[in-house]
This record gives sequence, structure tokens and C-alpha cells, in this order.
Amino acid sequence: MGCEMTDPKVAGTKLLDPSEFSSAMTSIAERSQRLVSDFMARQAADPTIASLDPLNIGNAFLEMTTRIISDPAKIVEAQVSLWQDYAALWQNTTLRMLGQKTEPVASPEAGDRRFKDQMWNDNEVFDYIKQSYLLSARWMQNVVRGVEGLDDQSAKKVDFYTRQFVDAMAPSNFVLTNPEVLRATIESGGENLLKGLDNLLGDLERGKGNLAIRMTDYDAFRVGENIAVTPGKVVFQNDLMQLIQYSPTTATTFETPLLVVPPWINKYYILDLRPKNSFLKWAVDQGHTVFVISWVNPDESLGGKTFSDYMHEGPLAALDVIEQITGQRKANIVGYCLGGTLTVCTLAWMAAKGDDRIVSATLLATMTDFKEPGELGIFIDEEQLVSLEARMSQTGYLDGRDMATTFNMLRANDLIWSFVVNNYLLGKDPFPFDLLYWNSDSTRMPAAMHSFYLRKMYQENKLVEPGGIEIDAIPIDLGAIKTPIYMLSTREDHIAPWQSTFSLTRNVSGPVRFVLSASGHIAGVVNPPVANKYNYWVNAKKAKSPETWLAGATENPGSWWVDWQGWVEKNAGPQVAVRQPGEGPFPVIEDAPGSYVTVKAV
Repeated sequence: MGCEMTDPKVAGTKLLDPSEFSSAMTSIAERSQRLVSDFMARQAADPTIASLDPLNIGNAFLEMTTRIISDPAKIVEAQVSLWQDYAALWQNTTLRMLGQKTEPVASPEAGDRRFKDQMWNDNEVFDYIKQSYLLSARWMQNVVRGVEGLDDQSAKKVDFYTRQFVDAMAPSNFVLTNPEVLRATIESGGENLLKGLDNLLGDLERGKGNLAIRMTDYDAFRVGENIAVTPGKVVFQNDLMQLIQYSPTTATTFETPLLVVPPWINKYYILDLRPKNSFLKWAVDQGHTVFVISWVNPDESLGGKTFSDYMHEGPLAALDVIEQITGQRKANIVGYCLGGTLTVCTLAWMAAKGDDRIVSATLLATMTDFKEPGELGIFIDEEQLVSLEARMSQTGYLDGRDMATTFNMLRANDLIWSFVVNNYLLGKDPFPFDLLYWNSDSTRMPAAMHSFYLRKMYQENKLVEPGGIEIDAIPIDLGAIKTPIYMLSTREDHIAPWQSTFSLTRNVSGPVRFVLSASGHIAGVVNPPVANKYNYWVNAKKAKSPETWLAGATENPGSWWVDWQGWVEKNAGPQVAVRQPGEGPFPVIEDAPGSYVTVKAV
């Protein structure tokens, strides 16, 4: 039958050399002992590390369990439904073994790569394992979603962490129930598992006792050598940022310069990965004088930096420098993610001050209304914030690994378990991928700024309230913003859900061109025209709801970049002579990408 395993002595299989195996196991044992010793030492030095419930999920699950027990009829109903599904699965499997064709009782969702190996479908045993898992997973999630009486935050938390458990228990994550891993083990004589164990220990060592899963070949990339290579110069720096001015590639340039404000949750070069997908290079090639902020990777000395400091030492400082370099008082600005949120706050602050230097603003995947923040909101309640602030008070910052883990959990199958299988079970090295290199190049968050951001925006949603947030004693009112805005959101965004970002169109006073791109938070933004991928929707009419807007939107093939260029050049002024970095009153400090971006968080 299809489930038979090949004898290790058969040609095509491999037996490990005993001496090599012994040497490898000795090395593994020594490294494991050292890791355990280091872990015990850290536990003794800092007992707070061993918090049993750092994410405050115990109370939510306790309440959920209590409510389930109080309604035994629903438990029985759910069990009967599960038994019926299993009965159908047993019957179908029996018929398949007798040579008959049957329709599956449960099938993976489209795009579920965990079951891409053909054996999951062709072999009756593995097909049964797969469907059995899918039935149990569906049953478990339906049970917790059907619990009545839970408050909204607890219900979302229970659902999210149930899914984390379900994903972790997938048969693809275990040697004996993954046909691809079993085949690799037989063919290599177990070498894949030995190599996988070595990979696991290497990740533990690199994470200093924490599991830092290697998602790509880190040796394949060098910032400034094969990523972040758009030619330019650092022309200014302060405690929080370096300002990069890019070298022109056109005969003339638009009169109005362009300032790009990336998020400081990650590094700026997501917009400058490689020449073929660099938004920054593309903007230079369209004739813009482009400046970008490269944020510092803060340490304990910057723990007191506030959201106000990021505004003053970020975009406001950059605008002052750009004016002196170019002679132009006004500028166009682009803000991405948290950099977009800062840009919106800066626009409102400048409006209150009567400062009209920004003639247009582009917001990429930017949250301003945090009422429905998506699954990130699960990580933000009072207990978790208190715990987080206590940790940050010890170091002055939030460790970049904490942020990375949070974002990876939002897409656990793609960003955690696929690498567990590839690296530890199959014993393979991850594929070189510039985006995942950037994703692993995490940054820290200053304690004061991050606490303000999480509390005032995510938890209290004060940014949408006129005067709900004050910066330098100036109330922030989004309704005071009259600057023309180009707003790009992405349809599959799990960090800034587009239905939530849309609310800004109703909260500002100026004209807004809202554009929706296909794909997610990164791929939907970093989508160069040359790739000819995805599509985007536009609708010039105002709409009261995102659903109404989408129903009347026109779908366009390809990249939104071209649409944006047609919009922004209307605010970019006439063509003037190009500006070379270092020509103005600010001498060149160093070549792009600068030194701030190379500082590692771990």
C-alpha cells in the first residue's frame, strides 16, 4: 500500500557514519548542556523571566471554560457533530482502502502549504491523519467561538490562542506524521534530523537561550552591499535619526522635495530592498529629490524619548534641513505604518501652529483609528501593558525580539511552523530572501514612546478624539488637517486592517484619495510596476463606509505606484536643476545607507 516505508538498505537511502554520528552527538550534548546552564543562571539572576502567564491568557480561558461547563447541552451537541464527522471519515477511509473514490470530509483552505506534499492526498493513512486533524481543529475553534457571555477582548484572546494551539498541533509539525519528513529521514538515514537538531541549537545559541528561528540565510545579505544600495548620502543626524538624501538619476528634478518617514518598528530599507523593488529608487527615477529618515535602533540611553521627541527630531527636523539644502520651504511627505501615524500627528500639530510647509501627504498602511486594530489588539490590555511597562522600565526599551514574536504569531503557519519543519525536521537551511532578512532585522522601542503609543492610541483610541492627545500641550485634532492626502491601504493587511484605516477619510477636512491594494502590509506596498503583480482599487467618490467605497471602486491591474506618481506630481512643482547631496550647507556625513541602520537589536 501507499503507506509502506522503504527499507534503509535499499538503494537511494543513506546510513550515517558511526564516527560522524558519535562526534555530532558529542557536540550537541556539550552545546545543550551549556544552554541549559546559561538558562538556569538567568532564571536565578532574574526570577521575573519565569512568569507563568506573561500574555494574560489564563483568566480568559478560565472564564471560557466556566461558561462552557455551565451549558452541557452545547457540549453534547458539539460532541455529537464531531462524532458524526469522524464516522463519515472512517467510512470514507475504508472505502478508499477498498479502491473506491470518495469526497473528503474536510479539506485544507486554499493556499495552506502545510499539506502540499502529494502523499497527504494519495496515501490513505496520511489523508486520514490530515482530515482527522482538520476536523478536530474545526471542532475546537467552533466550540470556543460559540461560547456566549464572554467580553469582546476575552473572546478574541481565546480564539487567537486556540488557533495558536491548533496550528502547533498540526501533523505536519511532527516527524512521524509528516510524509515529507519521513521520506527525507529514510533517504538520508536520519541525517536530516541530526542536522535539524544542530540548527535548533544554533538558533537557541544565537537567541541566547531564546528560540530565534532563522528565517533566511543571514550571510547572503549585507546592508549597503546587496540591499539598501540606492546611491545617496547621510546629510544630517541627531539622537533619533539620520537623514539620507539620494543622488539624482534624472536630468532635472521636481521643485518640491519628497520626505519619506518610515516606521521605527522596523528599519527603513523595506522601501529599498533591491534596485528592482525599491520604492525609494523608483521615486528618484521619477524625478523627485528624495530624502528618507533612517531611525536609530535605540538603547537604554534613549529610553526617555517620547512620541513628541520623534516628531521634533524626526519629520520636523528633517523639514528644516531639507529647506536649507534645497531652498524650498515646502515639501511632499510619505509616511508608512507607524511613520504614517506620526505623519498624521505632525500634520495636525502643524495645522494648530499655522505651519503649511507640507503640501501633500501620502499615508501607506497607516492606522489612526484603533477601535478595530485587528489581532494586534489581543496583545494590549491593562494587565499586559503593566507587565510590558515593568519589563521596559528595567532596560529602557522593548526588546526587538518581543516585537518580532508578536508579528510572527499573527501568521504562525507561514512565519513560525514552516521554518520549524524546514529547519529542524527536514534539516534544510532557509532560502535566501531579502524580505525575511529585513523582517528578522528587528529594532527596539524606547520605553516612554512605546508606552504612550500603546496606551493612548491602541488601548484608549484617543487619536480620533479632537484634543484626545496633546503634543507639547497642543491638542491634536485630525479635523484640522486640510492637506491633500493620498491614502494607500492593503486588502489583506493583518497589522493595519483597511476597514480601520479607512476611517481617516471621514476625520480630516482636506481631500483624500483612498486607494486599496491587493495583498498585505508589505507585499501590497512594495509592489513595483515592473513586477506586474497584484492590482489596486480606486473610487473618487466619498463613502460613509469601507464596504460602500469598495462596492463602487474600480479595479486596476498592476502597481499603485504609477497612480501615486500621477497624483503626487500635481503637488511637486515645475522641473528645476537637480540637487546633489552635500552641495548645500550640510556636508556629507557618510554614504547611504548610513550607520544607524546597521545597529542590531540582538
